[in-house]
Amino acid sequence: MLLTEFDDDTLYQALTDRDPAFEGKAWVCVTSTGIFCRLTCPARNPLRKNVIFETSLQACVDSGFRPCKRCRPLDAPDHPVIGPLLRMLDSEPQRRWREDDVVELGLDPSTIRRVFRRHFGMTFLQVARARRLGSAAGKLAAEEKVIDAQLDAGYESGSGFRAAIKKILGTPPTRFRGQGVLSADWIETPIGPMLAIADEHVLHLLEFNDRKTLPAEIERLRERQGKPVIMARTEPHKRIAECLADYFAGTAGLPPLPVGDHGTAFQKSVWAELVRIPLGETRSYAGLAKALGNTGAVRAVARANGANQLALLFPCHRVIGSDGSLTGYAGGLWRKKWLLQHEQRMAAKG
Repeated sequence: MLLTEFDDDTLYQALTDRDPAFEGKAWVCVTSTGIFCRLTCPARNPLRKNVIFETSLQACVDSGFRPCKRCRPLDAPDHPVIGPLLRMLDSEPQRRWREDDVVELGLDPSTIRRVFRRHFGMTFLQVARARRLGSAAGKLAAEEKVIDAQLDAGYESGSGFRAAIKKILGTPPTRFRGQGVLSADWIETPIGPMLAIADEHVLHLLEFNDRKTLPAEIERLRERQGKPVIMARTEPHKRIAECLADYFAGTAGLPPLPVGDHGTAFQKSVWAELVRIPLGETRSYAGLAKALGNTGAVRAVARANGANQLALLFPCHRVIGSDGSLTGYAGGLWRKKWLLQHEQRMAAKG
């Protein structure tokens, strides 16, 4: 949480005390489990380093966290309209709800939207989807079969999943037979999964899974390389996974690794300058432009920063506004804050 009347230390103390005064004002996202809870959750308190606080349920869901099954943050069972609808979600967790379903229950969709937004900051259909996908994510995290997760998400066949994968990964591999492939693999981190795409020798892309431009980035990479993208693991995947494990454990920074030759000459110069920012420090866009010998290139530097497809390796999260504000970060400002604090702690330990 970046802007609130309560700081994180106050909220963590409220979590420890299970203080009901904070009910509905903030929620805790636990990076080690991928769930979010009320501050009054009866579960064992997570470690301070593993929590992120958010001021809305929508922010928790958008960040990829699943609702806790003990404190049930998406519940308001005593409300005359919300309670019955949430119980229906419980009774049919795989159902894909639509507005017509609400009408068939004799309810006014606009009224239901207002009521749910007032209580949760989300519509009923958004709550239903969050629960459904959260349940599916939980099954996958528990290493259950993909078909089970697929059915839990409300797909009666694999066509929905296959269509989504095809949309992201592009043309089927048979269209490129004999031309080689790019391999994609997921790497788990404490702040969400990352997608890594590599060939047999170098890494071409490393992004958090919920980056909105990720499908477009994959498509551009596929077209630029003239190769399909399949799900597989290569040696570069193994190397970056090992390095990320050390980085998130706080035992080592990320070393230079073999990466693909992408970007314009100017973009490459900006990315090279990013790597020169020491661990635990930050630079402004203006500072980067000055370091490149072109003080008038602030906006161009910002655009190059945003075009970076190798998150963490080219540490664009270390660039902040001239006034000290975190400014934009495609992986989410909450991640940017977490990464900077993590690196500051690492630097303090030497």
